[in-house]
Amino acid sequence: MNTITTPPTPPSPFKGTPTANHTMTIKIILIALLIIVLIIPILLVHGLISEREERLQSAIEEVHQKWSGSQIVAGPSLTIPYSYQDAEGKWTTRHINCLPEQLEITGTISTKQLQRGIFDIVVYDVPLTIRGRFKASTLSSPSIDPSELRLADAILNIGISDLRGIEEQVNVEHNGQVYPVTPGTSPHSVMRSGVSLPTDASPLLKADGELEFTISLHLKGSSNLLFAPLGRTTTVHITSDCPTPSFTGAFLPREREITPEGFTAEWQILELNRNYPQVLDETPQFDSYYPGSTSSLPQDADYTHVSGTILPSIFGVSLLLPVDQYQKSSRATKYAFLVIILTFVICFFTEIIQKRYIHPMQYLLVGLALCLFYTLLIAASEHIGFTAAYLVAALMTTVLITLYMGGILKIKRTAFTIGGLLACLYVYIFFLIQLENYALLAGSIGLFVILAIVMYYSQKINWNN
Repeated sequence: MNTITTPPTPPSPFKGTPTANHTMTIKIILIALLIIVLIIPILLVHGLISEREERLQSAIEEVHQKWSGSQIVAGPSLTIPYSYQDAEGKWTTRHINCLPEQLEITGTISTKQLQRGIFDIVVYDVPLTIRGRFKASTLSSPSIDPSELRLADAILNIGISDLRGIEEQVNVEHNGQVYPVTPGTSPHSVMRSGVSLPTDASPLLKADGELEFTISLHLKGSSNLLFAPLGRTTTVHITSDCPTPSFTGAFLPREREITPEGFTAEWQILELNRNYPQVLDETPQFDSYYPGSTSSLPQDADYTHVSGTILPSIFGVSLLLPVDQYQKSSRATKYAFLVIILTFVICFFTEIIQKRYIHPMQYLLVGLALCLFYTLLIAASEHIGFTAAYLVAALMTTVLITLYMGGILKIKRTAFTIGGLLACLYVYIFFLIQLENYALLAGSIGLFVILAIVMYYSQKINWNN
């Protein structure tokens, strides 16, 4: 009698049960939803950074209003009236601005920090010595007859953008005598804020006539010290104890030296380097000019007192205390989702490999701890600096999550492994924040390596169990 045997049933390609697969899928979806929910605290952190930056800017503006703002020094220039008969025979009076043949400015900037709340704001004072001379040849203009010039009624104008910054009496020395100036400039000058001195410029009527001057000017200001190159040859030599200058405006120094103790810089600008002559025979136009985003001029200076003719040629130095903790904190928050996702992936892999259950609420608490890192970073950086604050915040967050995972998993070795990986991630992000030119390259390579590691270990997981 033949026995009929039943062939063995082939093994199912799916070892896990539908219930297990379904549970894992739900867990992955819940983790993804938690990551989306954590967008809210990250956005709140971005808002906090913006609010603290605005508070810092408000403190800076308040100190500048009480101390003195950015200073723009232009001059001196000679405003000379002249009278002529027009086509109808009427006598008309106009003015020219005669610029110096040679202009030399030297000064030493001393910076100090004023405190406003928790913020340090940099201000400065600088004694300037301005030397130069006007020459008779400067007065030559094809449109003006020298005999029409009323040189005895000339006014020597020294443009100063913020008169609150004058600390001592301004004196002008010429013709062997010293004269005190009076506030205000000629309405026909290239600057409508500053000081002036009525001057007899009659010596310029001679063919080789000269009018030499030496001006002692002691100013205080904040943020920026700028100059206008009014001389046919303008030389500016500045030294300072500020170790972090930013040279700005239309011209960079031809020589500079920056050390931890300060800087030395020297500019030399020729008449040919700017777009206006030595004699300006029209009334300057004062437009409501504000440098746009493409301008090289600082955005926080007041240019309303400067003629639009000379404004594009202004140059100088910005003296700012590097307050970069908010910028670096903002860059750190850009990696927040990377930290959250990788931490959740590590916890999820640990949960599967070691058969330990982690509740979604526990994932949420870990994510909130990772978000709290950034508020700790911002708050601490305002008092101890970014680097120390980053170390403190990273250490506190890593220890908190390590101890928490140890309590959940009941396996100290695994908890310390998770903490070590999180610490390595914080070190990597700190390294990226410090980079500027190579941040994108280093970040891309690092992310590629991290993804490759995650993909490698994901192969060792049986996703059907």
